Amino acid sequence: MNYFHRLACVCVSLAVLLPGIALADTLDTGDTAWMLTSTILVLFMTLPGLALFYGGLVRTKNVLSVLMQCFSIACMASLLWVIVGYTIAFGPDGTAYMGGFGKAFLAGVGEDSLSGTYPETVFVMFQMTFAVITPALIIGSFAERMRFSSMMLFSALWLLLVYAPVTYWVWGGGWLMERGFMDFAGGSVVHVNAGVAALVAAIYMGKRKGFPDTPMPPHNLTMTVTGACMLWVGWFGFNAGSALAANGDAGMAMLVTHIGAAAGSLAWMTMEWIRFGKPSVLGIVTGMVAGLGTITPASGFVGPMGGLIIGLAAGFVCFWATQAVKRKFGIDDSLDVFPVHGVGGFLGLLLTALLANSLGGQGFLSESITSAGAQFVEQLIGGLSVALWCAIVSFIIFKVIDAVVGLRVTEEEETEGLDLTQHDERGYNN
Repeated sequence: MNYFHRLACVCVSLAVLLPGIALADTLDTGDTAWMLTSTILVLFMTLPGLALFYGGLVRTKNVLSVLMQCFSIACMASLLWVIVGYTIAFGPDGTAYMGGFGKAFLAGVGEDSLSGTYPETVFVMFQMTFAVITPALIIGSFAERMRFSSMMLFSALWLLLVYAPVTYWVWGGGWLMERGFMDFAGGSVVHVNAGVAALVAAIYMGKRKGFPDTPMPPHNLTMTVTGACMLWVGWFGFNAGSALAANGDAGMAMLVTHIGAAAGSLAWMTMEWIRFGKPSVLGIVTGMVAGLGTITPASGFVGPMGGLIIGLAAGFVCFWATQAVKRKFGIDDSLDVFPVHGVGGFLGLLLTALLANSLGGQGFLSESITSAGAQFVEQLIGGLSVALWCAIVSFIIFKVIDAVVGLRVTEEEETEGLDLTQHDERGYNN
C-alpha cells in the first residue's frame, strides 16, 4: 500500500468517524445527478411548458409569436448568461450590489472546478435556466402587441440590468443576503421581478385594441393545460433543486411545492365557483401557477402545513388580485403575470417569515414571535427593494426602446396578428 493510498484511507476514515468535520469541496455523484436532473426540469418549464401555457392563452393569430418569443429568449438569455450574466450574479470580488467580472465568459469554469459538491458547470447551467424563464414570464403581460425586435432588446437589457443584479443581492453574496433575507428558490428574484416588470409593461404600453369590451378568449385551452402540467412537474427542479444537494431539504421542498400547487388550484377553483357559478379549467391551472409561485420563496423553510397554508392563501389572494387588476383598475396585463407572479411571489416572501422554522422546514409557525416579526420586516424590505429597482429600471428600458425603435406594433398589424406581421407565418390554417 503506497503513501497516497494510505492518505486516502485516512481521509475516508475521518469522514466516517467525524461527520461534523467538513473536508474540502469534494465531488458527490448523488448531488451531481440531482442537480443535472433539476437543470433539465427547469429548462423544461420554459421549453415547452411556458411556451405551450402562454401559447394556448392568446388568440389564434398570435400563437406563433408567443412560441417564438419563448424560444428566442431561451437562446439569447443563455448566451448573455455565459458572456456576462453569470459573473454579475455570482462573480467573485463583487460589491454589495453586483458580482465582480472575474467569471466573464465563464473564465475559470472548467471540467474540474466545483461548486460545493458538484461541478461548477452544472451550477452555471442550473442558474442559466432561471435566467431563461424569468424574462420569458414577462411576455405574458404585453402579449399580442409588442414588436419582436423590441421584445428582444427589452429582454436582453432587463436580464443584465435587473435580473442579474437582483440575483446577486439575494443569492450571490449581496446586501440582501447579508441582511438575512430569505428566498429559497426565487420569490423575489424570479416572481416579484417578473411580476413588477409585467405591470410596468402593461401600463406603459396600454391596452390591446378592443380591451375590455371585445372578448379575447384563449384559442386552445388544451394546449394551456398541457403546458401547465409541464410547469408543475418542472417546478420540482425549480424548488427542490434549489437545495443544491440531494438531501432532506430537497425532499421537503418537493413535498411542500406539490402541496402548495394542489392547494392553490383548489382555492382558486372554489373562489371562481362561488363567484361565477362554475369552475373553469383556466381557473384551476392559473391557481396552480399561483400556488407554485407563492410557495417558491418558502419551499426550503416550511413544513407540509406551511405549504398548505401558503397554497390556500395564494389561490384566494391571487384570484382577487387578478379581478382587481383587470376589472377595477382596467390594466391589460394580457395573461395575468403581475397578479399571479408578482402578488404571489410577494405574498410568499412575507409568509416565509411567519411560517418558517429555524430547524429547517419542519415546523408549523416560527418558534419565536419576536424573531418572526423581525424577519417579516426583513422580508418586507427585501421584497419592496426588488420591486422598486425592477419598476424604475424596467420603465427606463421601455422608455429608451420606445424612443429609439418603438415598442408597439401598428393598429393594423395588431388587427392582422403578430404571427403574420412579425414572422410571416400562420400557426393555423384559418
